[in-house]
Amino acid sequence: MSGTVRWGILATGGIAATFTEDLLGLPDAEVVAVASRTEASALAFAERFGIGRAYGSWAELVADDDVDVVYVATPHSAHYEATALALRAGKHVLCEKAFTLDAGQAGELVGLARERGLFLMEAMWTYLNPVVRRMTELVREGAIGEIRTVQADFGFAGDVGPEHRLRNPALGGGALLDLGVYPVSFAHLLLGEPDRVQADALLSPEGTDLNTGILLGWDSGATALLSCSIVGHHATAATVVGTKGRIDLPRDFFHPDHLLLHRAGSSDPEKIVTGPGPQGLSGMQYEAVEVMRALRAGETESPLVPLDGSLAVMRTLDAVRDRIGVRYPSDSRTGTTA
Repeated sequence: MSGTVRWGILATGGIAATFTEDLLGLPDAEVVAVASRTEASALAFAERFGIGRAYGSWAELVADDDVDVVYVATPHSAHYEATALALRAGKHVLCEKAFTLDAGQAGELVGLARERGLFLMEAMWTYLNPVVRRMTELVREGAIGEIRTVQADFGFAGDVGPEHRLRNPALGGGALLDLGVYPVSFAHLLLGEPDRVQADALLSPEGTDLNTGILLGWDSGATALLSCSIVGHHATAATVVGTKGRIDLPRDFFHPDHLLLHRAGSSDPEKIVTGPGPQGLSGMQYEAVEVMRALRAGETESPLVPLDGSLAVMRTLDAVRDRIGVRYPSDSRTGTTA
């Protein structure tokens, strides 16, 4: 594939709008179509962003020969259905996070993409953020020595009543898949899949998690202390502690604009900024750029957001749910995760 990459947007919610705004700021991307479950929603979205085609069904979008890659922006409860539909139609896919409801669903999608030679990537924009990429370089270079502890949290206290999707088990509700996926993915980025998982949570009457604490352990001796919540205002920050220093990511660690490097023996931290992003863009453009780079290179997976990594994150999220007792009606698992 060369030249302009043509995108189809599947779903019309807030995250789809933000991603589309960023796509429109890229000179080598074109948004050619949008689809929703209702034609009215698709038409309104198309008019808002100047998109030429609006479909009232997902099937029409994935059948459009002018669409090269589909961005799946549905709630995560529909990620499996939408992504499988697109892959079976021969489309490359960028799918929002959490990748799916559980590791079983994720494994099926990865298997389908690999079988058909199609590109698939989880839209974990944190991994592609320039500051986070610089952080991983510093860690690899030994700037803080060997990692001993990772701390990260993501939480807010909102108006989340019993009728809200975040409290609906059928929609994969709870803090874990919406917010906890970020701290868990952050720990995986630095340390890989953990050897041990512990967790505790406050559950809603509906059986979804409102406030969850997670302790991950590795045979190396490293640990990760993570938390997520929809009933408490968290700092939404992260710290990586090593034997020779630490790295702090301030509020909104999942898309930071700078980091603070504390080297052992130095009283003043180094503030590292990678430079401002394109004016008016949110930061989601970095994942679109990576998708298009991979497609032009003929790659079916991104080395920066590898599918095996997404599968590992889903296994950890499954293990956390096992520990706190959260199940979804559409859970593909028949047993529990060790």
